[in-house]
Amino acid sequence: MMITLFEDYKTMSECVASVAAETIESNPNCKLGLPTGSTPIGMYKNLIQFDLDWSNVKTFNLDEYENISHVHPESYHMYMRRNLFLHVNLKEGNIHFPDNEYDKTIKDEGGLDVTILGIGHNGHIAFNEPGSSLTSRTRKVKLTEETIQANSRFFKTIDEVPKRAFTMGMKTIRESKRIILIANGSDKWKILDECFNGNVTKDRPASILQVHPKIEVFYAS
Repeated sequence: MMITLFEDYKTMSECVASVAAETIESNPNCKLGLPTGSTPIGMYKNLIQFDLDWSNVKTFNLDEYENISHVHPESYHMYMRRNLFLHVNLKEGNIHFPDNEYDKTIKDEGGLDVTILGIGHNGHIAFNEPGSSLTSRTRKVKLTEETIQANSRFFKTIDEVPKRAFTMGMKTIRESKRIILIANGSDKWKILDECFNGNVTKDRPASILQVHPKIEVFYAS
């Protein structure tokens, strides 16, 4: 495992975008696991500046709310369109979001080449909250009150925040050939230390990643 420290968010975002770009350049048919949230926005802003051919790239998002329109401004479909999909020549049929057949689809495509992750303050990955099975597969989950509260800043009222979501499972994520976890802010250091220097436990789902053969952590303080 390698932890790379960056002096600021801008530099980290540029670096992770370069890694993603190099992946596409070296393997035009690559399969990418992609995150949403505030931390990856800088990566996407940098990534769309590269002159890349996305026509054979296939993307697999980590999660999506249940029962939310794909054109809802806070759906992850729209997040990805705003930040990436509308800016590159990615084919509509190569864009994937979690559903009941997700793991089979990923397996049929030969698995994920690189998956980029964020991390929550409680060690959650995607919507795999503390207590989630570390061998879980893609599934529908009930969101915790903490997650609903955290996501309420994106909605007009907390009542509008979806209460359930589809999430890629921890085992599905772990089967990616390479994983890059990105974290920003001094408030994330404590959970990174607990997850990558402490014991593996389902109380901190990200802790299972410490045993992955190709896990890299990019951290900007």
